[in-house]
Amino acid sequence: MNRTMSVAVSGKTLSSRTWSGRAGSSRAGSSRAGSVGLAVATVLTTALTIWLSLGLYDQHDRSQRRQDILAAARQSALNFTSLDYRHYDRDSANVLQGATGDFKKQFAAQTEQLTKLVAANESVSEGQILDAGIVRSDEDSARVLVVADSKVTNTAAPKGESRTYRLQLDLVHRNGRWLTSDVEFVG
Repeated sequence: MNRTMSVAVSGKTLSSRTWSGRAGSSRAGSSRAGSVGLAVATVLTTALTIWLSLGLYDQHDRSQRRQDILAAARQSALNFTSLDYRHYDRDSANVLQGATGDFKKQFAAQTEQLTKLVAANESVSEGQILDAGIVRSDEDSARVLVVADSKVTNTAAPKGESRTYRLQLDLVHRNGRWLTSDVEFVG
């Protein structure tokens, strides 16, 4: 049974067609709710993307710092275990270039005496880094263990002698570079 519904509002009679117009208005409200939902979803997606990007950047930054620390420690240990009496000035300068603090002061203070000793014994040490690992690190400092082999020749061992070193290097980050502030023989 079809009935036409009429309602009087402010002296006017509304037909069923007017009621269907009112239903269209509730559809418009649904459309607005959908638009708001879409806007919220877009904002959340954007925020999540930014958050994940910052996390990836931080992870990349930490990974790069670890690589820089290991590279500096390996080079410092290599410089320290590779010395040749024929160009000791250059080799000791390489050690000092990657050094800072007390280690730099102590090594520099001993350079003159070491130069004489190395020349008198015709010492040549060829270092090779076997492994290195970070014990701890933060943005400004690090402790690294390095295992190095060295073949040493001198007047007492003209055919050469193999030596293995286990070094603990403390590094500090200064002026964009990782520098060795302390070296200890361990193990």
